[in-house]
Amino acid sequence: MKTFLLASIVIAIGLLTPRTASAHHGWTGYLEAEFDISGTVEVPVSLAGPHATLTIKGSDGHVWTLVLAPPPLMASVGLRDGMIPTGSKVTAHGHRHKDSSRYEVKTERLVWNGKTYNVYPDHE
Repeated sequence: MKTFLLASIVIAIGLLTPRTASAHHGWTGYLEAEFDISGTVEVPVSLAGPHATLTIKGSDGHVWTLVLAPPPLMASVGLRDGMIPTGSKVTAHGHRHKDSSRYEVKTERLVWNGKTYNVYPDHE
């Protein structure tokens, strides 16, 4: 009975523990090469989830997801939820996703309205 109870507790803890690693957008899924994309905001900055995002229609005609930093880091560089309105022109610098069918960029810097936001200032 003790073994069953202990096993049940261990399983319950495992099921209730957040799975941050599986939701985390690390750098390994992105190309090493630097990448720039400009476009028009379709969905403003969202701080929901483990990383902020911004959706743009690129100058290439594709809809791109710009994966930004976690919300606390976004706030520290001055970007807030919904701050960049739909229709605004932005330029992102970062690294494109390794899967070329995914239009996604892990963004290091974002330029909007003449201001540069260093989303990941320590990443080279």
